[in-house]
Amino acid sequence: MKATATANSNIALVKYWGKRDERLILPQNSSISMTLDGLYTTTTAEFSEKHRKDEVTIDGKKVAGEELDRVVRQLNLVRRLAKTHLSAKVTSKNNFPKAAGLASSASGFAALTLAATKALGLHIEKKELSMLARQGSGSACRSIYGGFAEWVKGSHHDGSDSYAKQLAPKEHWPELAMIVSVVTAEEKKVKSRAGMSQTVANSPMYRAWLETVEEDLKNVREAIMERKFTQLGTAAELNALKMHATMHTTTPHIIYWQPETITMMKEVMQMHEEGIECYFTIDGGPQVKIVCMDKNAGKIAKRVKGMAEVEKVYVCHAGEGARLSNKELF
Repeated sequence: MKATATANSNIALVKYWGKRDERLILPQNSSISMTLDGLYTTTTAEFSEKHRKDEVTIDGKKVAGEELDRVVRQLNLVRRLAKTHLSAKVTSKNNFPKAAGLASSASGFAALTLAATKALGLHIEKKELSMLARQGSGSACRSIYGGFAEWVKGSHHDGSDSYAKQLAPKEHWPELAMIVSVVTAEEKKVKSRAGMSQTVANSPMYRAWLETVEEDLKNVREAIMERKFTQLGTAAELNALKMHATMHTTTPHIIYWQPETITMMKEVMQMHEEGIECYFTIDGGPQVKIVCMDKNAGKIAKRVKGMAEVEKVYVCHAGEGARLSNKELF
């Protein structure tokens, strides 16, 4: 009763920010993302009588407190489906910094959900797997799929119509690249979950976010399907700035940006002015992701690597969805 799965991180081009249901993780708005080939989590889950309680290790460290509670809640959902009370041992490894604004919870909970369901002998279709992963981390529902995915917000109270679906496979747009720059690998002080709740509660800008996000979704969806790069980049950049504007106007303020984040944004704008077409997007954290075409990826990556503000650079393209692996972690 053991299985291993790998899932890739995804970066939203139209962001998810704010929930209408905290427990089921149902979003206020739909979102669209690109699954990245270069950032991934591998997780092994084993259910057995020999495990007296759930034990979770991430990147070599045993987890406790709220982090452990989130994993146990997800395991409980799977156990309920499998009608078992067996405890589990879970070991997970990331090839990139976790909780630093690089969507490690997306890849983490997608990998955990697939590994746990397979370990307990459950055979679940991707739609249901996406809904299950969503309850661990909202954006995890998108990491079930490769390429480009849209998380449909839904309207039902039970979350039965809130799941991700694939817009296009990774082969659809191989020329599109995303350069992920890490300006700090430190875990952020305000987790996205808390940040969203605070923003929905008191940001005066939040209503404007909801009123304009449907247009962003339409523009980005069309840009992906028709491979319109300028339209994609322009819409994604504006959408990210609008999301952060809602955080900046909460009480107390939530400012994920570091001074290095601003420097990176300015650098992207400078490159664009120089004729190197590229756009930035930023999730709930300080890291800047640069959307560009593959023909410019090399020169952009080289320029970014030479900046004192940048600790690490990943050059990514559209990646594959969550999948099983035979490389067990224990």
